[in-house]
Amino acid sequence: MQRTSHRYLQVDVFADRPGAGNPLGVVLDAAGWDTSRMQAFAAWTNLSETIFFLPPTTPDASYRIRIFTPRQELPFAGHPSVGAAWVALQAGLVSASERLVQECAAGLLPVRIDDSGPQLTIQLRTPQAHLVEMPPLPALDAVLASLPIAGLRPGLWNNGPSWWLVELEDAAAVRHLVPDLATIAALTTATGAVGLSVFGRTPRGSDHHLAVRAFCPADNIPEDPVTGSVNACIAAALHAAGALPGDSGCYLASQGRELGRDGRVRVQVDDGSQVWIGGQVQLVIDGRVTW
Repeated sequence: MQRTSHRYLQVDVFADRPGAGNPLGVVLDAAGWDTSRMQAFAAWTNLSETIFFLPPTTPDASYRIRIFTPRQELPFAGHPSVGAAWVALQAGLVSASERLVQECAAGLLPVRIDDSGPQLTIQLRTPQAHLVEMPPLPALDAVLASLPIAGLRPGLWNNGPSWWLVELEDAAAVRHLVPDLATIAALTTATGAVGLSVFGRTPRGSDHHLAVRAFCPADNIPEDPVTGSVNACIAAALHAAGALPGDSGCYLASQGRELGRDGRVRVQVDDGSQVWIGGQVQLVIDGRVTW
């Protein structure tokens, strides 16, 4: 295939400053790229996700993206979706005055823009998450054997990707966890999951409500800095159990501190039980790529 030149951006998502949050690669105007070309490029960037902007297939969408890890395409992922909305605005693909709707493989997802603060905040409604019923699994028992489990029953949740969710006794247990990546990889490979996430509640008076970590060793991502889909699944699981932290369905999650990224995810469960995730985005690279 002939090499072509495209505008390429790299942004940090769920970040209040460059160097925080989760990096995202962005190829604008990827019309004409086939799946193998996108996958090869995503493997080359070696970021947890890279997105590709394409023409929408429906007039109901403001823009369309495809989302790839270094190993596979995902129907939905949170930090690529929040980053995509921000890039679409900054690149002039859409106007902030429009009713924004993202098209991806998981469907059409509404977007909200909050420009009331010093930095733009993006909120995106995530696909509805559901618990995936699983039989007893020796691979799960192997993962859970060394974890200080509390609260919710561990389970596999899906909102496009599938994630194992495990609540630990508190945020300190999350922060100090040394994961057994080999057993996590065996579990996620056996169950078709992207990874496993642990979370725990912070003490009263903290500036956030949950500490979150996510591990994806089977995707060659030992630990993901900040994971929107995981945070949305956690919110859905806590909501289903009547155990949401925060106030009026809103809370703040911290993820990535252990990697020096310290991202913040704003989570809201609305009156219709829909989960919204949001945060700030920082531009780090704006250039061109030839591929």
